[in-house]
Amino acid sequence: QVQLVESGGGSVQAGGSLRLSCAASGYTGSGYCMGWFRQAPGKEREGVAVLVIGGSMDYADSVKGRFTISQDNAKNTLYLQMNSLKPEDTGTYYCAASGYVYCRGALLRGGSGMDYWGQGTQVTVSS
Repeated sequence: QVQLVESGGGSVQAGGSLRLSCAASGYTGSGYCMGWFRQAPGKEREGVAVLVIGGSMDYADSVKGRFTISQDNAKNTLYLQMNSLKPEDTGTYYCAASGYVYCRGALLRGGSGMDYWGQGTQVTVSS
């Protein structure tokens, strides 16, 4: 079992920055897919960024160049650095993990196939 706890959400003005953290307990070793997904009110959940532990990372086109996903193995924590935030980035951000999913596919499918999910953290960007 993997447990995920997000933190770091909040309210910022457009152009601002936030860093989300996802503390993981349980095994999330090499080859695991971990990622960030978001859902805005009235919209479907969408992929934001994913990485394969020990491998590659991938981003949604809408956040490329603004968001950076990273991990700290020693702390077993996943991060999402969000810069140049826009009002359309508003939503609930979820951390997710899976040992079996094709990571890029999960990104494109809005997290379908991911086995473990955090409770979510709210990000609100005002114009």
